Amino acid sequence: MKERLTIVKVGGAVVEDEQQLAQLLKDFAAVEGRKVLVHGGGRKATKVAERLGIATHMVGGRRITDADMLEVVTMVYGGLVNKQLVARLQACGVNAMGLTGADADIIRSHRRPPLSVDGVSVDFGFVGDVDRADGDMLARLIEAGITPVVAPLTHDAQGNILNTNADTMASVTAVALSCHYDVTLIYSFEKRGVLANPDDDESVIPTITRPIFEHYKADGTISGGMLPKIENALAAVDAGVSRVLITLATAIDGKSGTIIKK
Repeated sequence: MKERLTIVKVGGAVVEDEQQLAQLLKDFAAVEGRKVLVHGGGRKATKVAERLGIATHMVGGRRITDADMLEVVTMVYGGLVNKQLVARLQACGVNAMGLTGADADIIRSHRRPPLSVDGVSVDFGFVGDVDRADGDMLARLIEAGITPVVAPLTHDAQGNILNTNADTMASVTAVALSCHYDVTLIYSFEKRGVLANPDDDESVIPTITRPIFEHYKADGTISGGMLPKIENALAAVDAGVSRVLITLATAIDGKSGTIIKK
């Protein structure tokens, strides 16, 4: 029987909210057994870029990462946010280690080709789409008593850092580690779960399967940034992850939220 592993992904909005972040780190430290934290930081990157006079361009909710913005996200994700989280987890008694995909070659990707958005070809720049994640290397670190804290940066094995979606990072990490552990993946953010009505925090959809997702996508109940999050969650359960939960950052005990099932 595989040992249990919990992977928690925390989004940039929570990273920016001190009260929610403090509670999440406390709860994460209390999670029993082996664990991994994957984080975003897009809001912090936008703020730092503004201070440096670097414009932020978004298309369809996705960041255009030109050479200047790549420097910003590398500094913010791999440095500022990652190391602050590591230090705070150490203070909570968690032996954390900060990693990007380039460290120990744990996650490799390729540069995303131009995509058609509303009929227009868009070059997203230095954005990476994941090719593989090394679950064996991550498992060795975990078995050595280390809790990986993974920033949303990957590499292409050609010397280039690439900006990579944090939800995707969490999903591929969970799949890679599912060969070694019984994995629960928790997407934590500022809402109680996937909402049927975005203006009603009590309208949590308790369970989502592929057919339910397609129905809600078609009628517009689920839209925007929640679409790729659920796609990543469904990809994870399809590939062997035992359980995926989307829930409030202060509720990672698994007792509430939206469960994603096959």
